[in-house]
Amino acid sequence: MAPARSARGWPRALLGRVLPARPYGRSAADGRPAGLYELLGVPASATQAQIKAAYYEQSFRCHPDRNAGSAEAAARFTALHQAYAVLGSAALRRRYDRGALSRQELRAPAPAPAPARRPPAFDFDAFYRAHYGEQLERQQLLRQRRQRLQRQREEAARRWQPDRLAEFSVAVLLLSAMALLVGTK
Repeated sequence: MAPARSARGWPRALLGRVLPARPYGRSAADGRPAGLYELLGVPASATQAQIKAAYYEQSFRCHPDRNAGSAEAAARFTALHQAYAVLGSAALRRRYDRGALSRQELRAPAPAPAPARRPPAFDFDAFYRAHYGEQLERQQLLRQRRQRLQRQREEAARRWQPDRLAEFSVAVLLLSAMALLVGTK
């Protein structure tokens, strides 16, 4: 007689390495789905939040970093990850409950499609430019003029100015006259 085969023709020896003995299908006792639910320790009627909480709790216990060098813990962690990948997705979970998953989907389910890039809900910069563009241009022109005038003033302060020469010479003449007057007394 041939060795017993599990659902979808998978030999139990292969399944035992990664998944529990009943990867999917119905248990004989009460007709509820078994396998991945048992691995996570949740009932088949568990909510997504309960499945997620059970996954985090179980994966924390058997994480390879916490159990260094334990091949059994690493294999259980991998099995937990695969179980959560199936049960964490609503579509894959429905298919798993019906027993309609292929081997590839059960081993490594397809990643969820990347969300499409949506344009921003409101482009404030475009709005601001459209409504205040002329004012912005005027402000930029005024700022450039002020900067140019400031540079001109700074350059003028650095060089010698002839109109100040007359004031300076008058001041020197007065000081020398005072010095002469004070010195002659």
